[in-house]
Amino acid sequence: MAQVLEFKLPDLGEGLTEAEIVRWLVAVGDVVAVDQPVVEVETAKAMVEVPCPYGGVVTARFGEEGTELPVGAPLITVAVGSGDPVGPAGDSGQADRTDRTDRTDRTEGSGNVLVGYGTQAPARRRRRVRAQVTAANGAAPAAPAPTPSSAPAPQPPVPQGPVPVISPLVRKLARDNGVDLHALRGSGPDGLILRADVEAALRVEVPATAEALTPAAPAEGTRVPLKGVRGAVAEKLSRSRREIPDATCWVDADATELLRARTAMNATGAPKISLVALLARICAAALARFPELNSYVDTEAREIVRLPGVHLGFAAQTERGLVVPVVRDAHTRDAESLTAEFARLTEAARAGRLTPGELTGGTFTLNNYGVFGVDGSTPIINHPEAAMLGVGRIVPKPWVHEGELAVRQVVQLSLTFDHRVCDGGTAGGFLRYVADCVEQPAVLLRTV
Repeated sequence: MAQVLEFKLPDLGEGLTEAEIVRWLVAVGDVVAVDQPVVEVETAKAMVEVPCPYGGVVTARFGEEGTELPVGAPLITVAVGSGDPVGPAGDSGQADRTDRTDRTDRTEGSGNVLVGYGTQAPARRRRRVRAQVTAANGAAPAAPAPTPSSAPAPQPPVPQGPVPVISPLVRKLARDNGVDLHALRGSGPDGLILRADVEAALRVEVPATAEALTPAAPAEGTRVPLKGVRGAVAEKLSRSRREIPDATCWVDADATELLRARTAMNATGAPKISLVALLARICAAALARFPELNSYVDTEAREIVRLPGVHLGFAAQTERGLVVPVVRDAHTRDAESLTAEFARLTEAARAGRLTPGELTGGTFTLNNYGVFGVDGSTPIINHPEAAMLGVGRIVPKPWVHEGELAVRQVVQLSLTFDHRVCDGGTAGGFLRYVADCVEQPAVLLRTV
């Protein structure tokens, strides 16, 4: 007669008390082998396939997919034994689905037991039963024992018997990496094999050739002193990140009309107007409408200080690093004056002739990172200012213009602002006004 054994949900990890059934891997009536995964469950730590320590025929499953079971609750029952397997009612053909060799082989318990589960029979009986069944099935008889002259050298006996392992997770780790659990000495109570024991064995078993192929640690790199301009920039940016709770918003704008306006202005024979000068004029007009962004926070007095004039900083990349020269009283200058001042300060920055006064006192910064061929950025505010406008590259893109799809010159504008001085409504209003001026330069005429 077959014996029906109950397999309960084991402890799947240190301290876990339940698991949810995700997917059954076997059905009632299926034949399972020793250590074959029968169900996939999810714990608070991982998704795990749970192997059954018994071999035989599944006679019952407990719990539907999505059901949460506590540790120790029944998972399945398996009919094991040397007789015909016990299948579900009406499944008289189940015995025909496997030969007697497979049935007898699957009735044995796993040598690598789960905590709290034993094995069905010692290894010696398994070898004898298999030999008897093979002969009964008409298979070729076993070869005669070799003579002493042809017998191979005796091999050391393979340890047999149950191996206490803390969970199927650890057992699977050992199986996937070819670690023989019989050869391990567990560090847990009563020799219980823990995950740390398997991982330690994996570290020891790394082939020496692999260690030989491991490249040597690279030599120490070149050290560059963080001083001078680079050190000053690093300190200012770090302070900005520490003290300013910044946020960024952005918008794409059609700059086609702005470029046409510049082309028209430069066709008059007067001094050429730069694009950054036009953008500076737009910033000054926007700050007149949204003065909250032309300010700084006095942390000692816990006050926001709104400034009467716009001293416009602009980012300039030099061989010595990033510097931010300041155009004084930008709100009072026209496009021609702004173009000339931008050119003077840029040349002085590249030559390293900027004075401390030309590098300090800014109230708002314009950052044209489009010259580097990038579309967008989230720049760090130039402390102690409250905002910075970023301008990406201007490139032709598909755009809906006057109700029709057209190719237009599009630019991405981004505003990083100090959230202490204003909320998103003010920042969004500022950025939308800037975008409107870029798309329709005539809007500026209302603020001149």
